[in-house]
Order: sequence, then structure tokens, then C-alpha cells
Amino acid sequence: MTERQQETSPDGITVRIGQAIMLHRAGDREEARNRFALLWSETSGEGDLFHRCTIAHYMADTQDDPCAELEWDRRALAAADALTEEEVEWGEHSLAVRSLYPSLYLNLAADHAKLGDGDSARRELRRARGALGSLADDEYGAGIKAAVGRLESRLGC
Repeated sequence: MTERQQETSPDGITVRIGQAIMLHRAGDREEARNRFALLWSETSGEGDLFHRCTIAHYMADTQDDPCAELEWDRRALAAADALTEEEVEWGEHSLAVRSLYPSLYLNLAADHAKLGDGDSARRELRRARGALGSLADDEYGAGIKAAVGRLESRLGC
């Protein structure tokens, strides 16, 4: 397998997504954004929707413009929704996809709050709250639950 084939294989894409996430967490938003954009262009809408969801989910966090952030969060949710019920239940990423929904809805709520759309923010928070049961009882789950609570408090829900 050539280096290019390795980079675009499902495992190679996963590694490259992880590298872009690490760049973002280290503070290099621009390089992370560039890498996510490249990954987005290399994946197809009908390709691995789990990767598309993950790429868009993290790409949103690298945006400077709140409208662009909302658009990427919408793309992440659309990719998650595009996975059929059968794929979610029987696919290899089923648990990961289900556990992403609270975060996807939370991000949309935060985007709407940034843009001053309290009604849409509260609607998405209700969706996030309704999806919290899919989270494991771990650090990630606790963090999402706490973030939902903080945004609810901020919005007076």
C-alpha cells in the first residue's frame, strides 16, 4: 500500500483527524482548520459518514466566525443523521455516533446563543438534554452534562 493510500484509508483518516485535533488543542487553530478542510475534501458525502461527522464537528471549533461555526455544526449533525438506523444499530461506529448527539446539539445551542437566537438555543438544549442518556458514565459524559447545565443556566432554562 502506498503512503497516499494509507493516508486515505479509514484508519489513515482517523489518524489524521486525531492529528488535527491535537493541533487545535495545542492552539494552532489555523493549521487544524487547514487539515480539517483537506480531510473534508478527501471524504465523500456517501463515504464514511462517521468521519464526515467527526471532521465537521471539530472543524466548527476552529472557526472564527460564529455563522461559519454554526454551518459546520449543522454539517456534523447532517452527517450523523445521514447514517441510517440500521447503520447506527449495527455499524462499527454505532455507540460513538449515539454518544456524539448530545455534543452536536449542545454545540448548535451554543452557536445560536452566540448569534443571539435564544429560542433556537433553547430548542437545541432540549434536544441535548433528551440525548444525554446515550452518554457513558465517564469523564466525557460528565463534561457534556455539565456543559449542558451551564448553558441552560446562562440562558435561564
